[in-house]
Amino acid sequence: MTDNYPEKTCSIERLVTHEKLVSAALDGSKTQQRRAGVYGYPGETFTLAGAKFEITALRSERWGDITEEDAHREGYPNLAMYCALIERMHHGMEWDQDHPVWVHDFAKVEAA
Repeated sequence: MTDNYPEKTCSIERLVTHEKLVSAALDGSKTQQRRAGVYGYPGETFTLAGAKFEITALRSERWGDITEEDAHREGYPNLAMYCALIERMHHGMEWDQDHPVWVHDFAKVEAA
């Protein structure tokens, strides 16, 4: 851990788990993952279906900060679909615009 970030709340292997999102990361259409806590730090790597990925950036935002472009980076065609999915996955959750989230940016590591 660096002094700039809190301790992890979950293992980096749990960052991207849903089959469709793993596929989106593998094809390059998913390059971000928002989580309520920190799952990995910049420079740390994880593997999806045999492909290596590296966390390139980590920052705290509010749910209300997400943009249409961010929804694309999350692997969704638009913000409305992203928001609807989050609400379905977290039954009973209210979309609190001020709720803090950690944005994990990542990129596929190309073999040398």
